[in-house]
Amino acid sequence: MKRWLPQPLFSLSLWGVWLLLGNTLAPGQILLGGLLALALPLFTVRFWPDRPRLRRPLRILTYILMLLWDITVANLTVARLILHPTRKLRPAFIRLPLDLGNDFAIVVLTNTISLTPGTVSADLSLDRRSLLIHALDVDDVEQTIARIKHRYERPLQEIFAC
Repeated sequence: MKRWLPQPLFSLSLWGVWLLLGNTLAPGQILLGGLLALALPLFTVRFWPDRPRLRRPLRILTYILMLLWDITVANLTVARLILHPTRKLRPAFIRLPLDLGNDFAIVVLTNTISLTPGTVSADLSLDRRSLLIHALDVDDVEQTIARIKHRYERPLQEIFAC
C-alpha cells in the first residue's frame, strides 16, 4: 500500500484543495482531482527524503481553525491601524529563536507567520535556529516572541514529531 500511496494525508489534502479551488463537485473534477492526488505524491516521493512524521494528525484541524481565527483578527487589526493614521506605528524586526527540529515544521511556521497580516517571515538563519520576522506594530518584542511560540511553535511541535 505504501508503494502506491506513499503519502495518504498529502494525497487527501491535494484532492481537497483541488475541489475547493475548482469550486465544484462535478464528477469529472472529482475524478481528475483524485487522479492528480494519487499521481503527484508518486512522482515527488524522491524529493521528500525526510518526510514529516505526524504525531498528532487530528491536532492539525485545531491548528488550522486557530490560524483562520488569527488571520481574521489580524486583518481587522491591520485595517484599524491603516484607517486610523493618527496612531503611530511601531514596526520592528524580531529574531525568533526556533525550537523546531524538522524542516517541514519550520516551513509551516514561516508560512503561518507570513499568512497572518501584519507579519512576514524575512530570513531563516543558516543553522535553522532562528527566524527573522518583520512585524507592522510591536508593543513588546518579548511578548510577541512568547505569543508566536505559544500559539504556533508549540502546537507544531505536538503535530510533528520534532
